[in-house]
Amino acid sequence: MGFFDRLSRLLRANLNDLVSKAEDPVKILDQSVADMQSDLVKLRQAVAMAISSQKRLRNQADQAEGQVKTWYERAELALKKGEENLAREALSRRKTFQESSTSLNNQLKAQEGQVEMLKRSLVALEGKIAEARTKKDMLKARAQAAQAQQQLQSAVGNMGSNSAMAAFDRMEDKVQALEASGQAAAELAGADLESQFAALEGGNDLDDELSALRQRLQGGAEAVALPECESAPKLNSQEPAENIEKVKVEEVDADLEELRRSIDKL
Repeated sequence: MGFFDRLSRLLRANLNDLVSKAEDPVKILDQSVADMQSDLVKLRQAVAMAISSQKRLRNQADQAEGQVKTWYERAELALKKGEENLAREALSRRKTFQESSTSLNNQLKAQEGQVEMLKRSLVALEGKIAEARTKKDMLKARAQAAQAQQQLQSAVGNMGSNSAMAAFDRMEDKVQALEASGQAAAELAGADLESQFAALEGGNDLDDELSALRQRLQGGAEAVALPECESAPKLNSQEPAENIEKVKVEEVDADLEELRRSIDKL
């Protein structure tokens, strides 16, 4: 294979690839319909010219036939008048116009066939153009939908590598982490609050007991009798109350202080 053949094939391949990539289906469809419309205009002009030529041939054929009839009548007239030579000349002219009429009629028949063929082609082309226009709108819609789908798929495929999308996903993870942290803090705060209230509720019993004990041991307000000792002599119930030994307040305070220390150790 020669160098120039390879170079020519390479250039043609690159040009074909470039043209294929540059082709826009929507634009090509519009241009195709425009080209067909231009062909339709040309065909209509050709049909009009063919019909005009057909009419001209018919007129010429009619005129030739008229001349044939006229010169035949003149030949008859000359022959009646005894002008044989003049009749012969009239017949010669008649023959010339008769040949011309025959030729014109043959041309007219051929022209009529061409006109009919052009008319059928014109009707077929008009039908194809009407169908192409309908298909063009449908194909353009399909092409636009396919292009939109391709762009959408390309955008979806690029989402994984898109920095904006990655940042969005990162922020979503961060918000979820913040929400989880807030929920954990709320649970811990609720547990601490419960423990504080439990401690307060547990301490109420001790406070109530201490308050009752304070009321019983108020100094000077009321004497508290100590329990009887076995070694102490029994007193007669008829002895006056002032003979009973009073409990000292200092001793009670000492016992109260000891009781407080025992409570604090709990």
